[in-house]
Amino acid sequence: MEQVIVITGPTCSGKTRLSLNIAGILNTEIISADSRQVYKFLDIGTAKPSAAELKQIKHHFVNYLYPDENFNVSDFENKALEIIHEIHSANKIPVVTGGSGLYIKALIDGIFNSVDTDQEYRIELLNKKKVLGNQYLYDELKKIDPVSTSKMLSQNFKRVIRALEVYHLTGRPISELQKEYTRNINFKFYQYGLNWERKILYANIEKRVDDMIKAGLVEEVKGILEKGYDKNINALNTVGYKEIISYVNGGINLDRAIELIKRNTRRFAKRQMTWFNKDKRIKWISLHDIEELHSAADQIINEIHKKIKTI
Repeated sequence: MEQVIVITGPTCSGKTRLSLNIAGILNTEIISADSRQVYKFLDIGTAKPSAAELKQIKHHFVNYLYPDENFNVSDFENKALEIIHEIHSANKIPVVTGGSGLYIKALIDGIFNSVDTDQEYRIELLNKKKVLGNQYLYDELKKIDPVSTSKMLSQNFKRVIRALEVYHLTGRPISELQKEYTRNINFKFYQYGLNWERKILYANIEKRVDDMIKAGLVEEVKGILEKGYDKNINALNTVGYKEIISYVNGGINLDRAIELIKRNTRRFAKRQMTWFNKDKRIKWISLHDIEELHSAADQIINEIHKKIKTI
């Protein structure tokens, strides 16, 4: 059985630092489960590992694509499974780290992706969304697949549309098909989450945003736009980037942009914790100070030593 260490938690919780500590001790590689660090040029706003850290420890899915290239959770699942095999073939145990909950869930449990698409039907649904709104599509899905709607928000219209499309094509709820979907893999995932008191986490967020501005986030955003990338591409529809884009375009002043980044990052962290708390397999490590990450790394490695014999 191939073992995999997974480090997750909300934004600004210290996942990168902890993963670097563990990977360094184990002399292994890191697989990033961050849906934005995958893009080149998005460095400061994604809190990407530094050039020195990337040189020290091999990272997968960091600076992997250009901002206008497509990358989805299914791409991540399939490629990450291949990389895990490659790392194990070198007698190393990979460390997966990131806060993109859907990426981690897809890697561990699989994501149903065998039903084809129907472009005409999708266009029909998108037109309904424009006229009637997200909530209408969500309510339509709820009538046929309440199990799926209980696991998603109406704002996530792409998932809502996909679920409606699958039902349209198969006559069966996507939740039923996902339940039947299994993968032939022989992995053991050890999941650890970093948990902070909300007050401390929010203070960490405030500091990180201030540090990002000082590090040149505004200049980074301007540079990306000057390269010719459309402000509306998915990669830039991200907390930190969309607010600075609004500032650069004259929609708001810089102080307001910073205020919005902090607020939206707090909200994002809250949504992340709501997602991760549903997975009872995650072992949470409570932290009160960033320096405690060193002892957290030792704790995780000691526990893994006891559970497996291949380290």
